[in-house]
Amino acid sequence: MHVLILGATGPAGIQLIEYTLKESNTVAVYARNPSKLPESIASNPSVTVIKGELDDREALKGGLTGVDAVLSALGPNSAFHPSAAPLAKAYVLLLELMKEANVKRIILLGTASITDPNDKSNWTFWLLINAVSILARNAYKDIVAIGKTVGAEQELSWTIVRVPILTDKDDDSFVVGYVGDNKTNASLSRKGFAAFVTQELKENNWVRKQPLISSP
Repeated sequence: MHVLILGATGPAGIQLIEYTLKESNTVAVYARNPSKLPESIASNPSVTVIKGELDDREALKGGLTGVDAVLSALGPNSAFHPSAAPLAKAYVLLLELMKEANVKRIILLGTASITDPNDKSNWTFWLLINAVSILARNAYKDIVAIGKTVGAEQELSWTIVRVPILTDKDDDSFVVGYVGDNKTNASLSRKGFAAFVTQELKENNWVRKQPLISSP
């Protein structure tokens, strides 16, 4: 399988590349700053690196050539996030180009700020979400807009992987559920995120759903 990965130079994205390669896939990495990639990835013969911005239609279109699925670890990387919802706008363009290229599958990073009808009340998540909405308002609004943009898509097979607080724990175990289900909790290793995404890429158990993933 040939996979396009976005958000690839961040900590979660690097784990996602490594786990995707473990499954004998080939990877096209789309990055604004490819120099941030570890040399072990940049020099891997199964990896093609494409430099481009998220609003670069032609570069994105080229990146989708021959692709079977898109995996995305895109997310705000600071509290000082732009106010114009750049990530949600990037997904509008990406989804359009995917349909033009007949690429049907996308699995992307989200957070619990994107709500789901299966969620239940949970004090910990209520505090986390409200803290983000106050302290990182623009990032919160962009994530919510991503959920609305992707969640409204009827032609593509999407999965929004909602994550809690991401950690660097050296453990890729995970549980899948929803907020307040007494299974999930408020943390997940980045390896766990990557492990779930690569499993979902093979099994397609959560198509057009937005589960919450956490450490056990």
